Amino acid sequence: MGADSEPSDARRDVRTGEVAPSGTGSVWRARLVAALPGLVLVVIGVLGFLVVYDSVRERDDLWFTDDAVLAWMVAHRTAAATSVLTVVTNLFGPVVLPILVGVGCLWWGLATRRWWEPGLLAGAMIASTVVSTLLKALVARPRPDDAAMVVPGVERSFSFPSGHTIGAATLVLVGGYLVWRQWQEGRQRRLVLVVWVAVSVVVIAVVGGSRLYLGYHFVTDVLAGASLAVAVLGGVVVIDRLHEIKRLSAANGRD
Repeated sequence: MGADSEPSDARRDVRTGEVAPSGTGSVWRARLVAALPGLVLVVIGVLGFLVVYDSVRERDDLWFTDDAVLAWMVAHRTAAATSVLTVVTNLFGPVVLPILVGVGCLWWGLATRRWWEPGLLAGAMIASTVVSTLLKALVARPRPDDAAMVVPGVERSFSFPSGHTIGAATLVLVGGYLVWRQWQEGRQRRLVLVVWVAVSVVVIAVVGGSRLYLGYHFVTDVLAGASLAVAVLGGVVVIDRLHEIKRLSAANGRD
């Protein structure tokens, strides 16, 4: 066997470096290994959400930061910051963001002639919206008082979790992952990872902060939304990596 030969029961994906074994037992092991990173993210996201939810339900721990942070934000508003953060919150709101995501996914698919990635992103955004809407109805937490809102009474839906935050976080986390995964191992892929993480932190912080600053949410609402987005990312990673294993197994069978 030559130095560059692969084992007879496996095929390696040149982009991800993963191996798709042909044996039934090997396939199931490969599926478990492939799904593990995503499952870890799901667990982290769900646990994070449950910790925040418990503090809200029991009115302890993180719950004590809600009124204090909201009061500080209201006391330190400026006209310039209010204008900028109003644009941010509108951009990632339930009207503009779905349009931007829909157009972006359509362009992505047409430009690359690959619909798997934009389909995953669109599906993740829909899933995050459904999860947020259901949890808002189940928890039924009221919004901050109208007096704290920049535009009193403009937000009438329930507060927990923050829909803006879960939407923005899902967009940057899932979108970043789908871009990062297409790069081969090496310096450029590591650079893309650093940029992805940095952009995700900034976007989530700015969008979540805008909801606090404008008086439409509490800190725990924002943290819950971000945690759920991590869980959604985990689900996407599981689906995507299992799909890749299936694709490699099919290619191995054809050969």
